[in-house]
Amino acid sequence: MTEKTVKIHKTQPSFPARSQDASFAQYMREIQKFPLLTPEEELEYGRRVFENQDKEAAKMLIQSHLRLVAKMAGKFRNYGLPPIDLVAEGNLGLIQAVKKFDPGKGFRFATYAMWWIRAFMQDYVLCSWSLVKIGTTAAQKKLFFNLGKIKKRLGIQENALNPNQIARIAADLNVTEKEVAEMSSRLAQGDTSLNNPLGDEGDGKEMVDLMASNEISQEEIAIQNQERSRQHALFYAAFSNLNDREKDILLKRQLSEEVMTLEELSQIHKVSRERIRQIEESAIKKIKKEIAKKS
Repeated sequence: MTEKTVKIHKTQPSFPARSQDASFAQYMREIQKFPLLTPEEELEYGRRVFENQDKEAAKMLIQSHLRLVAKMAGKFRNYGLPPIDLVAEGNLGLIQAVKKFDPGKGFRFATYAMWWIRAFMQDYVLCSWSLVKIGTTAAQKKLFFNLGKIKKRLGIQENALNPNQIARIAADLNVTEKEVAEMSSRLAQGDTSLNNPLGDEGDGKEMVDLMASNEISQEEIAIQNQERSRQHALFYAAFSNLNDREKDILLKRQLSEEVMTLEELSQIHKVSRERIRQIEESAIKKIKKEIAKKS
């Protein structure tokens, strides 16, 4: 399938209403109403968008992945920004992903869309932080979005960093020690903003309660299953290109519960044990090469 750019400028998916009175909790409830697509449905809708700019298919792809956007917004919950605004920016990334998605590449739409969603959210966070005007280099952006993870990895609980910790982080991320110290101070100011109560819900929940949990989501499970399926398909496509002797040896040496020895296979194929080993090694190399070409 040849690559082309799909234009869906007039596509208007039915997002849940976002009036000033509507709470984020209500939004989260509403997006649960949209069903997740089966892999077959997703592929069909993707093809319809890519080949025919089908507006209804684009709408179905977008609505079925709104929960993925909300899940990913949870990764940005410590930057002191309204969750609904993060989700709105992520939804823009989702729309862009629908426009650019080529189902002929062999990947699930969610796998591709995550890159666009994350990029839109990161840009929004950088532009929204009035004190953080540092998004000019890749290293500085990496510092902004990864400082908290690094502190956790180093076992640093307090907001203030000592000189040794600052030096270590600066060297690790290739930024100056001054940038690390300033960034740590700025990020500390917004860490608790999502602990505010929801207000009109009246059930004692905080905003953070509605964001992503530590449990793996159905979307992520689907992505992982799809990747495993893709890897299996690549392997068996490469395996089918082997000759009968190579297939038999590889099956009995690598893919069977009861592995046969080189001696046993040498008797079956009437060649030496060393020759069996060479054929096995050659077959593995052929499969790796074929998979590498198609990955």
